[in-house]
Amino acid sequence: MDYQKLTGKELTQIKTLGQLKASGYQPKSIKEELRDNLILKIKRKENVFEGIWGYEDTVIPDIERAILSRHNINLLGLRGQAKTRIARMMTQLLDEYVPVVYGSELNDDPLAPLSSFAKSLIDERGDDTPIIWWHREDRYTEKLATPDVSVADLIGDVDPIKAATLKLSYNDERVIHYGLVPRSNRSIFVINELPDLQARIQVALFNILQEGDIQIRGFKLRLPLDIQFVFTANPEDYTNRGSIVTPLKDRIESQIITHYPKSIEIGKRITAQEANLEGKPVDKIFIPDLMKDLIEQIAIEARHSEYVDEKSGVSARLTISAFENLVSAAERRLYLNGEENTVVRISDLIGVIPAITGKVELVYEGEQEGAGLVAYNLIGKAIRSQFVNYFPSPEEKKKAKEGNPYVIPLAWFGEGNVLDLVASLSDKEYKTLLHSVPGLEEVVTQLVGMIPENEKEFFMEFALHGLAEYSQLSKRMLDTGLQFKDLFSSMFDMGSGDDEEFDDDDY
Repeated sequence: MDYQKLTGKELTQIKTLGQLKASGYQPKSIKEELRDNLILKIKRKENVFEGIWGYEDTVIPDIERAILSRHNINLLGLRGQAKTRIARMMTQLLDEYVPVVYGSELNDDPLAPLSSFAKSLIDERGDDTPIIWWHREDRYTEKLATPDVSVADLIGDVDPIKAATLKLSYNDERVIHYGLVPRSNRSIFVINELPDLQARIQVALFNILQEGDIQIRGFKLRLPLDIQFVFTANPEDYTNRGSIVTPLKDRIESQIITHYPKSIEIGKRITAQEANLEGKPVDKIFIPDLMKDLIEQIAIEARHSEYVDEKSGVSARLTISAFENLVSAAERRLYLNGEENTVVRISDLIGVIPAITGKVELVYEGEQEGAGLVAYNLIGKAIRSQFVNYFPSPEEKKKAKEGNPYVIPLAWFGEGNVLDLVASLSDKEYKTLLHSVPGLEEVVTQLVGMIPENEKEFFMEFALHGLAEYSQLSKRMLDTGLQFKDLFSSMFDMGSGDDEEFDDDDY
């Protein structure tokens, strides 16, 4: 019998130690498992970390080198950079099944037992020792480091109830109740937010990482635990809440730095993959590509905003939540108006403000401005950044004095006309209002070029927002939507008691 050629179903038919020996099974450490299976996948050109975008040439090669080197790993990066997801996906590099001595707390390998329980059982039963098969999906343990985590939680402690029940002396090793780490023998063990772990608890990990022994209440146990450690940490934690003690950091062989998406295209892939649109009428809601770019641009602007704490970072969860809210804003309007189909609007971005405010950590100046105004500001900056990818700069055209394509619509507003885009407008009302602005349609058709018919009004509204961001128009947020008017007339109206919540002119 060739063990290497046995399928998962055939392996699970092996029930005893004798049958396992007959199969030709040889013990293998978890680091060797990871290494051997990674080599096979590399040779077959298989993607180990499916769905992890933007790390193909940076983080993933570093992880693969660490696995090939049999290293424990620390993933260092800001929040929302897929650190935990990467750790969870490493289980795909484990063998599908491994044998375990039945009843063992430490998941003992039948041919290389660690615990006194497994050794005693094998001595007593020999080749009749029962074994079970452990699937790779179960060989993963994750612990969030919090200040209340104790040595007993991670390593173990003496269990007086067990001692009393079994009538054991406290000198008997069987009175030990093992913690998460020993119980994760032959598994991937992940500690998230490692710096949050108290220093004295971090110290308890020293010997496990280096010497392979543990100490519990006076018991010095030589247990060469077979564990692949993966730690995650946020650089902010090193200064704000805690730090990784130097001797522990020294024992973690590879520290790999993660990062945010380096392009909008990568960000869009991640958002499209992760956004939960289940049950939504996505076939009835059209989302222009520009809107998807704007969602990603909001995160980019937040990562560079003077109001947002750069050290804290801006998670990819911001764009995911924002995209979900954007679709929901269009969905709500669809139901309100009883329409069959709709197109997402620029004004729907107001609906993503709640998704932004909870995802950014503000500095003192940001707190003074207020989370809502900062979010509104970020949306405006995203529009401003994307505007010049489709339209010429209004500032430059204004300086040129000749050939300014924005003159006619701006003149209309200059005559005192006001445009209110209420959030609940039907598609027909929305189109009628936008087409009531002279020259606006021509601006879009002449400057943007070939636009699908269902995106024309979207770009017309985008042009208005862009003109407002470049201080050619006034844009105010009302309780029910947005209002566009002449910039100079709005200055005279300031302080007149209008019901705006945020005003672009304020920043």
